[in-house]
Amino acid sequence: MKAAVITEFGDIDKLEVIEIDEPTAAPGEVVLEVRAAALNHVDIWIRKGAKQQLDLPWTPGSDAAGTVAAVGEGVEHLSIGDDVVLNAALDRLSPQPSSGRGNNLTEGIVGMSRPGTFAERVAVPAWTLHPKPTHLSYDEAAALALDHITAWRMVVSRAQLLAGETVLIHGIGGGLALAALQLATLIGARAIVTSSSDEKLKRAADLGADVGINYETTDDVAQTVLAATDDHGVDVAVDSVGAATWPINVAAVRPGGRIVHCGVTTGAEVTASIQDLYWKQLSVLGSTMGSQEEFGDMLRAVEAAMLRPVIDGTYPLDDIRKATARLEAGEQFGKIVIEML
Repeated sequence: MKAAVITEFGDIDKLEVIEIDEPTAAPGEVVLEVRAAALNHVDIWIRKGAKQQLDLPWTPGSDAAGTVAAVGEGVEHLSIGDDVVLNAALDRLSPQPSSGRGNNLTEGIVGMSRPGTFAERVAVPAWTLHPKPTHLSYDEAAALALDHITAWRMVVSRAQLLAGETVLIHGIGGGLALAALQLATLIGARAIVTSSSDEKLKRAADLGADVGINYETTDDVAQTVLAATDDHGVDVAVDSVGAATWPINVAAVRPGGRIVHCGVTTGAEVTASIQDLYWKQLSVLGSTMGSQEEFGDMLRAVEAAMLRPVIDGTYPLDDIRKATARLEAGEQFGKIVIEML
């Protein structure tokens, strides 16, 4: 079968489409016939060597939707032909981090800890597969998975955003930021979004963003946020950017507000004033992906609201380098999907 694999760690030319062996379903596993997969930044980090101990060639990919092709011993809740979507988290713990048993990804994720979804078929634990929402195509279901569960955990489980509150979302145009915007709108919150592209800000407004800020043409993003909230500040800041936006969040969030982080695209090291944290009584929350229970909750909410993820474009597997180059350049607005069949 065909798969996109990393032959060596390095640049995009190390990503190749080749023939690999067919997977088999071990006890408790399912072979998924992948109809569509979607790109994530983690795929790029892996290719560049973030996890050197992988056995090459390695198949990346963490998002997928498709049909069950085979079931292993002991699998009773899935049958051949079922339409499913994958939650790549391999940790089965409680969805509540406060219990000390949060989804800490001790077992890793599909595409990093075990071969991923950029293949015509992939073997995965049966409990990582969930019924595909009936209103979504395979492309849409694949695009929904990783970013929407990450956004769900950030916005719903960790920050506990409420209707009527205001949320600041950085880097609108990326899949995670758009997922957070969709969920915030679904909740009934007011959304302020940032981007370096006026075109992306316009498109975000069409999706429900109340205020758009171009951080390249704005002298002080935090002051602009405060002005947009009558100097009150936002209730929640949703951030996957990291070091570059840390001072903006601290300044723009209201006293008693929440900052929730899930990524460090611009770096992980910041200089923090502890005085700012205690004087404003801020809550700074970490968040990573989401549990299987949360994934089910997210899917039910998506189906009830008939929500559809934003797709930037679709590419055949043979064009995965072209698709990846678009993601690396940050040109996308929404998810980039790889169609297998």
